[in-house]
Amino acid sequence: MVSCGALHSFLFEYDTPRIVLIRSRKVGLINRAVQLAILAYVIGWVFVWEKGYQETDSVVSSVTTKVKGVTLTNTSTLGARIWDVADYVIPPQEENTVFVMTNVILTPNQRQGHCPELPDDKTECKVKNDCVPGYVSTHSSGIQTGKCVPYNSSSGIKTCEVFAWCPVEDDNHIPKPAFLQEAENFTILVKNNIWYPKFNFSKRNILPDINSSYLKNCIYDSKTDPFCPIFRLGQIVQAAGQDFQEMAVEGGVMALQINWDCNLDRAASHCVPKYSFRRLDNKDSAHTVSPGYNFRFAKYYKDSNGTESRTLVKAYGIRFDIIVFGKAGKFDVIPTMINIGSGLALFGVATVLCDIVVLYFMKKKYYYREKKYKYVEDYDLGVGETYGTNS
Repeated sequence: MVSCGALHSFLFEYDTPRIVLIRSRKVGLINRAVQLAILAYVIGWVFVWEKGYQETDSVVSSVTTKVKGVTLTNTSTLGARIWDVADYVIPPQEENTVFVMTNVILTPNQRQGHCPELPDDKTECKVKNDCVPGYVSTHSSGIQTGKCVPYNSSSGIKTCEVFAWCPVEDDNHIPKPAFLQEAENFTILVKNNIWYPKFNFSKRNILPDINSSYLKNCIYDSKTDPFCPIFRLGQIVQAAGQDFQEMAVEGGVMALQINWDCNLDRAASHCVPKYSFRRLDNKDSAHTVSPGYNFRFAKYYKDSNGTESRTLVKAYGIRFDIIVFGKAGKFDVIPTMINIGSGLALFGVATVLCDIVVLYFMKKKYYYREKKYKYVEDYDLGVGETYGTNS
């Protein structure tokens, strides 16, 4: 019977809003306070802060870089040597990134042949049977021949002989301080072109008022030259709260961030880049396994006899990732009307909240409930009011 009654009520009853004017200071103040809060949210947050009256678009970007700087090193193995861009920028061009070598381990004049493996707990041996012919592991410099040979004449250590590029690389000792200390003073020119396709708006970070003479002499400074696109490497690292000379020893990854947030309702001259810097690879004293950034490459040569040799380079350095992001907005009727409609709909929250207070929390809640609701029967049946309030 209960379910039938509920079904009957659901199918054959209809409710319609009834306006009841309640003269109460408490309820009136609550209603106006909620309406005021909603109005402040719609105007302050939606339209002023979030610019809800604008259509938005994400940035499309391209980046090119150019590094400049020369330094001199003088070591017992290499002698006096000049290092320029062709030596320390590897590879010459990458997409949205540039690697600058700051430290290096060189193994010159390597040739393929037989030589002792670098000593460690897996390659040291005492007798021939400790070495397995053809054995190679992930960290091997070559393939074992099965012989146990002296590592060098100055020590009694023996290691397994390998067929490899000889002599094998010894990278147990990283140069400190960094080999290219002066890389701190190298500069990088960042050329960034951006486009907002929805608005057909394009611009570049070399602003219209920057001339060639200024570009030749300026260096970025957040206070004096905030729009100069030339950055000193040491300044980038320092702005991220890092020490360049410390980072240069084992390398790392830095981010040069360019933010293009543009309000296209204003003049195009107000759409300018904002630069920021941070270190991307985690520097954590509690996690020191495989720190920094490094890789190997080789330079190959052939002598007059056709014998091939190479110089193996283990390069440590700083990779600078140029990260471009941003959003542009411009007035449009559709988002404006949508947000106005959403704001007007929110005013219904004030009515619902006040109804809850009046009908469930006030002392005269039963009296207000009686005034709020009125029940009538079907007029076609000739039945009058059964209960409720007078009209």
